[in-house]
Amino acid sequence: MTTPQHPDLGASFEQSRSGLRDTHRRSLMRTLFLVTGSALVAFGCLQILNGYLWLAAGEFVASVVLFLGVTRINRTPHLQAWIYSYLVTGFSFALLIMLVPDASVAAFVWVLMMPVLAYLLLGKKEGFLLSAPFMLAGCVTYYFHLEFVADARSMIDLLNMMLCAVLMLGFIHLYETRREEAEQRLFTLAQTDALTGLSNRASFQSTLARTIAESARSGTGFALVVMDIDHFKVVNDTMGHEAGDQVLRDISHRLTERLRTTDSVGRLGGEEFGLILRDVKPEDSFELMDELRQRIADNELKYGEALIRVTASFGIAHYPEDGTEAETLFRVADHCLYSGKRAGRNTVVKAGVAAIRSPRRTSKQHV
Repeated sequence: MTTPQHPDLGASFEQSRSGLRDTHRRSLMRTLFLVTGSALVAFGCLQILNGYLWLAAGEFVASVVLFLGVTRINRTPHLQAWIYSYLVTGFSFALLIMLVPDASVAAFVWVLMMPVLAYLLLGKKEGFLLSAPFMLAGCVTYYFHLEFVADARSMIDLLNMMLCAVLMLGFIHLYETRREEAEQRLFTLAQTDALTGLSNRASFQSTLARTIAESARSGTGFALVVMDIDHFKVVNDTMGHEAGDQVLRDISHRLTERLRTTDSVGRLGGEEFGLILRDVKPEDSFELMDELRQRIADNELKYGEALIRVTASFGIAHYPEDGTEAETLFRVADHCLYSGKRAGRNTVVKAGVAAIRSPRRTSKQHV
């Protein structure tokens, strides 16, 4: 069996704090640094003409920091800290501009940009926790900017600001919630075999790669098992594919109910399954798989008026004794599996041991 390189989709999904992966967030931050830095240079020059030298100086200093950040953002290991620094500083500066008389009568519009940037860069939870307080502070600041709301016109201005802020935050929060739900469904579909509900081949290989990395760090071992249903084609040919699907679902249930929560199981394709048994010795993995083999052989599956009985063969490879790479472990497990097939099926074979018949072995039974 060849084992092409698959990305660890689980890890990739967990590392995504928003709809953007880290590489995209870095690219966006770089663009924001460039745009914001350039805008601050222009605003600084205008503030000099406006008579606010101290404000212009602050904007020039901030622009220099942002331009330096452009050269560092792609390499920094502290991306989250950079994002928080940018957002908190930017939001605070927007509030400051609103408090400065005549600095900018339209500065309040930046309050409406707060949830957009926060949710995009931080995701739903952190985006809400950061943007909501700043938006509330922006509405309060705008209230003081109006000085008094005794007349209807001022009240309309204040209510427009508050209503827009609430709607903006609410709509973005709703959108982000729906986006996360959709991404989770797509992620589940990408990782799951539709028929059995087990991990699919790509997901199983990602789990295997992660298990190898964890075992290398901890110095522990594990067993990779490849299992194949014996003469499965007979079931499909004599009773139909629906019966074959029912057999696959039943086998999947047998596998998951017997394994530990730390173990992993997936459907590799067709009637072939893969299992990862963590922290298990070679002799223990053999006993566990032989017990599972016996449970499968003893099980009777009712399909209409017929009873279906099948058997399965298992090949076992151990990390690190039989290999330290996924491709090597799969090759060893496959070799053991087909050694058992040639020896008569309904067997469990581990690396370095010839195919043997278990004392509990039942005779082969087919449909």
